Amino acid sequence: IIIIIIIIICHSFDDDQWKAQFRVSRATFDYLVELIGPAIKRRRTNYRVPIEPRRRLAITLWWFARSGEYRSIADMFGVGIATVCIIVRQVTVAIVERLYRRFVSLPSGQRLDDTIRGFRQRRYPQCAGAIGGTHIPIAPPRDNPEHYLNRRGWHSVILQAVVDHDVRFTDVYAGWPGSTMRRVFQKSLLSDGVEIPLHLIGDASFPLKPWLMKGYGEPHQLSPEQRRFTFALASARSVVDAAFTRLKGRWRCLLKKSDIDVSMMPRVVAACCVLHNVCQQRGDGFLPEWSFETDPSGNYLVQPETEEYEGDAYCTAEVIRHAITYDLLAVLQS
Repeated sequence: IIIIIIIIICHSFDDDQWKAQFRVSRATFDYLVELIGPAIKRRRTNYRVPIEPRRRLAITLWWFARSGEYRSIADMFGVGIATVCIIVRQVTVAIVERLYRRFVSLPSGQRLDDTIRGFRQRRYPQCAGAIGGTHIPIAPPRDNPEHYLNRRGWHSVILQAVVDHDVRFTDVYAGWPGSTMRRVFQKSLLSDGVEIPLHLIGDASFPLKPWLMKGYGEPHQLSPEQRRFTFALASARSVVDAAFTRLKGRWRCLLKKSDIDVSMMPRVVAACCVLHNVCQQRGDGFLPEWSFETDPSGNYLVQPETEEYEGDAYCTAEVIRHAITYDLLAVLQS
């Protein structure tokens, strides 16, 4: 009876209600079923009638969108708590294995040209993406919980990601899956005799490298050109903050400590990033009210402050940053 009620309720949702509940439009939901349905379909046996792929995906998206509480979802969908746990794991793995490489990849070819052009329109040149990190809360692990304790005093895993001009993730690392910044940084241009390679842009927590630029510190001691460069870089890098806000606002399981095992969290994070990119690519918009749910409050944990990297020394990267800084307009027009 409960199952029938749930089916009736879901079918009675209008488009706005559907999106509010599942965090994706009905069309995107159908698209996801088409992509991963065969991977999450289970055979019928003499002992049980399998839960169909649409309901499996619905259970998983409900879990992603609602702080990851198994018991309430089990009651909602009329299944056992253990069943919810198994389904969430199976669908998460299917999303990552079937869709990660398709929807999360470093740009190349025309996509890379579009990315460079997109950041140039944001007034920053030669940029292949913006890199940043955020903490994802977890329950204290049984093994070595102190290793996961952050500077704010709560347990977390770190999501480090590269984001393009369209607020899509192009590289994701949260313990798994990993990848390297290869093949992107092959294009360069000259500015007053200095070769400026394609590079990422990051905040003060990252080291200054030829392939990774960041702004200058101590703003009260900066020249006008250095302040302009730092502002332009920070403005372009804002796509990272926008991506994290949309990711966590849409998928609230990344905002609270969930009851899933820490070994599964990297896949959950990766799956949520995939779903974020699917929505971005399909124009499945982020609702403004979701962003308020990510604000630090009594319900959500405050992110640790950025720890500034202090190992920078004068090197080739400094020469490159200097060349961009004092010839920014010319570089943008080249």
